[in-house]
Amino acid sequence: MIKQLAIAAALLVSGGLAFAADTPGVTATEIKIGNTNAYSGPASAYGVIAKTEAAFFKMVNDQGGVGGRKVNFISYDDAYSPPKTVEQVRRLVEEDQVAFLFQTLGTPTNSAIHRYVNQKKVPHLFISTGADKWGDHEHFPWTMGYQPSYRTEAQIYTKHMLAQNPNAKLAILYQNDDFGKDYPAGVKDILGDKYASVVVKEASYETTDATIDSQITSLQASGADFLLVAATPKFAAQAIKKVHDLNWHPTFYMTNVSISVGAVMTPAGPENGVGIITTGYMKDPTDPAFADDKGMNEWRAFMTKYMPGADLTDGNYSFAYGVSMVIWQVLKQCGTDFSRENIMKQAANLHDVYDPILLPGIKVNTSPTNFHPIKAMQLQKWDGKTWERFGNVIEGS
Repeated sequence: MIKQLAIAAALLVSGGLAFAADTPGVTATEIKIGNTNAYSGPASAYGVIAKTEAAFFKMVNDQGGVGGRKVNFISYDDAYSPPKTVEQVRRLVEEDQVAFLFQTLGTPTNSAIHRYVNQKKVPHLFISTGADKWGDHEHFPWTMGYQPSYRTEAQIYTKHMLAQNPNAKLAILYQNDDFGKDYPAGVKDILGDKYASVVVKEASYETTDATIDSQITSLQASGADFLLVAATPKFAAQAIKKVHDLNWHPTFYMTNVSISVGAVMTPAGPENGVGIITTGYMKDPTDPAFADDKGMNEWRAFMTKYMPGADLTDGNYSFAYGVSMVIWQVLKQCGTDFSRENIMKQAANLHDVYDPILLPGIKVNTSPTNFHPIKAMQLQKWDGKTWERFGNVIEGS
């Protein structure tokens, strides 16, 4: 008995709870982290996010790991297909037995695994989608978003629109899933009973559609003078090109998940998007204002060493680096206790955490009753080369 107690004490000293039954994915030497991303399919422009995160954890391991352990980052392609996401996440949880999931990408794909991971009590952290529902700490206490809520973003656009023109006529294009539907919902939050009279046309598309040309044409025919597009990069670039080709000149709002210079604006034709308005919460790699910024230089140095040859105009790379810095902080706060309960506890206990990619004045904060780590944004406009910020940082509800 004394010998057993001595062994148990030695294990606690040497590695915390490394061999306890309630720490799947954790051994004396490693911690497994699971991820799914769209390396193929209609949202494959986002595949570089997980590639960057894999490189980030290589950097962490080169620096000695965390809590005495190396990170084993396991990432699978789900092609932005919910059934495939279910299959891959079950594989991560039941076969690979990861300690937690990090940055699984996409609103429809995360919606497909939402209940499963909460039933399994697997931390589902900083998921790569801004759907408002990822902050529901009461009903889904194991899931936490990261980026600002799409619904809050839509509220900001609507307020700006009404300030420009109280008699505005708005057309909305949205992806037909929880990601896209958050945008009409946010507009409705502001307009209330006036929604039906202000929003003169809505059109949706499926991710399996080849183009959204017909939808844009129908929105133009509505006579709208304001346009809100809630689309992933492929369709966002198509929308920009089609609006230009139609010689339509509405005040054009674009979701902030599709404003990467490399992945959207360049393919669309940079000159075709001049005047588009979006919200930002991250520093744009192409913005001259951040040419010598400390945080961006830190990211550039990382990219030079760990992602040589990558497109430094693509904001998906810098986004991935920033959110990885935050999960690293969570792991540091865990000490040597990598139980799922403690990982979740530390994720919900972040105070002004360092993300070098966030705009000045925007911070990462969480609590047991706040699962929306980033709530603030700033309006910005495309000038043909970069996104030009204007106005103040706006805190969402």
